[in-house]
Amino acid sequence: MFLGIDIGTGSSKAVLVTSDGSIIDTAIVHHTISLPRAGWAEMLAEETWWAEVQQLCGELFARNDAKGVFGVAVSGMGPCLVVTDGDFAPLRPAILYGVDTRATQDIGDLNEELGKTAIVASGGKDLSSQSVGPKLRWIARNEPAVFSAARYWFSCSSFLVQRLTGEYVLDHPTASQCDPLYDIHRLEWITERARAVAGHLPLPRLLWPAEVAGTVTRGAQELTGIPVGIPMCAGTVDAWVEAYSAGVRRAGDTMLMYGSTMFFVQRLEALRSHPKLWVAPGVEPGSITLSGGMATSGSLLTWLQRLFGGADMGELFSEAAATPAGAEGLLLLPYFAGERTPLLDPDARGMITGLTLRHGRGHLLRAGLEGISYGLRQMLDLVEQAGEPITRLLAVGGGLKAGLWAQIVSDISGRPQIVPKVTIGASYGDALMAAVGTGCVGPDTDWMQTARIVEPDPRTGAVYEDLYQQYLSLYPANREHMHFLARWQEKDTTW
Repeated sequence: MFLGIDIGTGSSKAVLVTSDGSIIDTAIVHHTISLPRAGWAEMLAEETWWAEVQQLCGELFARNDAKGVFGVAVSGMGPCLVVTDGDFAPLRPAILYGVDTRATQDIGDLNEELGKTAIVASGGKDLSSQSVGPKLRWIARNEPAVFSAARYWFSCSSFLVQRLTGEYVLDHPTASQCDPLYDIHRLEWITERARAVAGHLPLPRLLWPAEVAGTVTRGAQELTGIPVGIPMCAGTVDAWVEAYSAGVRRAGDTMLMYGSTMFFVQRLEALRSHPKLWVAPGVEPGSITLSGGMATSGSLLTWLQRLFGGADMGELFSEAAATPAGAEGLLLLPYFAGERTPLLDPDARGMITGLTLRHGRGHLLRAGLEGISYGLRQMLDLVEQAGEPITRLLAVGGGLKAGLWAQIVSDISGRPQIVPKVTIGASYGDALMAAVGTGCVGPDTDWMQTARIVEPDPRTGAVYEDLYQQYLSLYPANREHMHFLARWQEKDTTW
């Protein structure tokens, strides 16, 4: 068996898989992120991530013999930032990926100090809320005692690799998002920049995601049940593992992840970049990808569910399905946590326009689904301009359980989507990485099998075309208002 574990924004999942891709057992635990201030998104690395790994393993090994495990891999949301002391104890809550927008000033400072052109030349993209470097600078500037006490820094998956093996490593895809510290051309750290940004903190050893980072220690075995000495791969950010598990192997293959955030990863033929997209190494050694992500998607639907008093999500989707395409003239901008691709604007804010007394829950949820899908179309149009023509669009993630969402995406984007039989998430790809990394299966092994294809409905697509043009005009027309309100929200500490 091969054990895959993924720490996501809304839940952590684990799976046991055989070498032919058959699922033996799964486990899941749900959690929430902390939003202590406007623009902040945090989580406790020890009390949530590591504790949930122990909980998931305990559940799986209560039903299955752990002696059958031959390899382990872990992925996680990212890139995140965890700073620890010399004993690897976290010194503050983990700062999450692009949904945490606190380091806006530090982005500007680093652009001025190092040169924006030079940063893009080496990293292939602009600094953004997705970048780890500005968040390191934020800690140094705002929490100097914490930074001074720090001895190591991690992302989500690398923190768990340390807990299980004792190794201090980071995978290439995650490192490539630690701008401005990584050179995308040479696939190595830029040591002179590390001194300017990370200060005294050492740089972790770089590995490819499926490379073995170390073996499970006796202490980790006592807490998780994973046998001591079992090899563990370096792991990576969940979206890249999702792409790997979905069969993204050839140039033009594009994975679309339906999760708390909407994310895509496209395999490239050769290195090319765009300042509004993220170029990064892929899971396989030497591979290169182009990616982008929205700041909210599934998390926005959860917000709407809370707004409706915790109503059953199945009922809400039924009401949305009964609502005509276009939600009877309702438009929603999904920038409830700023926006990543393609705006790169942490101060963008959500917007609902066209409301009348006639609109109800079904209209709002449908408008939410459509707003996310309009944003996705923007991303996909951009990647076709900057990257490769999309040859296959492979859809994965928990959001596919609601067929309505995938259909709206195809109708608005005009693109068919291939849905694999296994859509449980990155944990399945982690198991595949563990099987490949331990040499138990060949490096070209692909477990993806097609379950169905979601075809666009041209009649509905015609309805959406006019509304899409309106959607595109709303952000530039309201950007100044959004930025004013973002500044206002930063001053208000009561919430």
